[in-house]
Amino acid sequence: MTASKTPANSGGGFCAACGAALSPGAHFCHRCGTPFGQGAAPAPQTAPAGSAASILPWGVAFVALLALVAMFAGRNFGAAKGSGVDGSANSLPTQAMDGPAAGGQGGPAPNIGDLSPSERANRLYQRIMTYVQEGKVDSVAFFAPMAMASHEMLEGPTADERYHFGRIAEVTNNSAVVRAQADTILKQDPTDLLGLLLAARGARMERDTKGATAFDRRLLDALQAQLATGRPDYELHRGEIDRAVEDARGGK
Repeated sequence: MTASKTPANSGGGFCAACGAALSPGAHFCHRCGTPFGQGAAPAPQTAPAGSAASILPWGVAFVALLALVAMFAGRNFGAAKGSGVDGSANSLPTQAMDGPAAGGQGGPAPNIGDLSPSERANRLYQRIMTYVQEGKVDSVAFFAPMAMASHEMLEGPTADERYHFGRIAEVTNNSAVVRAQADTILKQDPTDLLGLLLAARGARMERDTKGATAFDRRLLDALQAQLATGRPDYELHRGEIDRAVEDARGGK
């Protein structure tokens, strides 16, 4: 058999006919059969693996992808069912929720670094409860982790702060934290109205009807004596106490 006169491909390259990559030493294109000597294009110069030149295109593409995702996230945040409010806009201080020093006509936005841990936790609690009342579910989800963390960092929290912590946990469906905060409040004072109503709510979240009924009875038994103390936190949460009393008397 006569040896092929078609030169061998010694350095790779691409088929001039179909563009397929050619293996070193190949006489013909494996895809279309064109002989190597008939105008095979030279192999492109590639940067060594891991070099800046080889990584740069992927890095640029990745950054562009992140920018695109961020743009749509910012544009659509808060667009889930049940909420027509852009949650990202709610991250800005507002006079209604952050007090008269929250910007606009009321003055500059508050400096969070100037607030005490208790003040920061309370501001986040107030903001979340406002969003709950307004049905802004995306904003609740956005701020809840910050609010939970702020309450976890409090040293020696008051019963009122523990109640706030439990309420935030309730609206984010974390029954374990609800019951833990209620239990701690009731260990300090078994007749604390906020602890009792929080415990009843936690029990209902876990479908513990018997436990919820027991806390309801304790709430009704302690109601008059506790209200007579005139505690400021009772006045602050009087609406919630009254609703809990209605639920307890209605056997809910």
